[in-house]
Amino acid sequence: MMLADTHAHLDDEQYNGDRDDVVKRAVDEQIEIIINMGADMASSHKAVFLAAAYEIVYAAVGIHPEEADTVLKNDDYILAELADKNKKVLAIGEIGLDYHFRTDNKDRQKNIFVRQLDLARQLGLPVSIHDRDAHGDLVDILKKEGRGIRGVIHCYSGSGEMAKELLKMGWYLGVDGPLTFKNAAKLPEIIKTVPLERLLLETDSPYLAPVPKRGKRNEPSYVKYTAQKVAELRNEEFSHIAQITTANAKTLFLER
Repeated sequence: MMLADTHAHLDDEQYNGDRDDVVKRAVDEQIEIIINMGADMASSHKAVFLAAAYEIVYAAVGIHPEEADTVLKNDDYILAELADKNKKVLAIGEIGLDYHFRTDNKDRQKNIFVRQLDLARQLGLPVSIHDRDAHGDLVDILKKEGRGIRGVIHCYSGSGEMAKELLKMGWYLGVDGPLTFKNAAKLPEIIKTVPLERLLLETDSPYLAPVPKRGKRNEPSYVKYTAQKVAELRNEEFSHIAQITTANAKTLFLER
């Protein structure tokens, strides 16, 4: 069955020596879609370049919250041009909030996040949202500023109650390698109950490699291990998980 990795960073320098091989392994593992996320202006341009270079690779353009202080006034215009001129740009991402390392620039992060949500609305594109230690503010912003926007909460790490709230609002939840970790805590129980039609598979390559590859460089071909864990937790066939999550990826990112 075909699989989709809806969140990767193939532009990362860790792939500079074997990027072609990484993509080939993904093809060999029946992956038909890889969405390469932008994290700043430079990586957004690289994401577009890689999408043009590889048939199964698509791009998202956006600015990660850790880069909020670097954003310039005309960056929204540049991102809009990148998306408008390249049919393989499927989303605005990776955007959101991250209070893990910094809380001194919360207002700046919120402002940039809202700006990029508005950009997605204007372009009619979905979003991929990063949320780390910022659950309350994220939900508040999505309630006020996320109306009319589709998207996914990348690498979901919130509570079960938060998941229910987001699902009611129409958001998808992305699941990555941490689902396979022994310290996955509440995440397995959440994944058991999430409607399968609202679940997306991700790798966040080269980060967060799943068991049995934990500690190594992650890559899109490893998305199968997360799919296998989802199937195990939900007591369903791997083929069914692959079919539905790939259909979800196409519904969210490819349908307009």
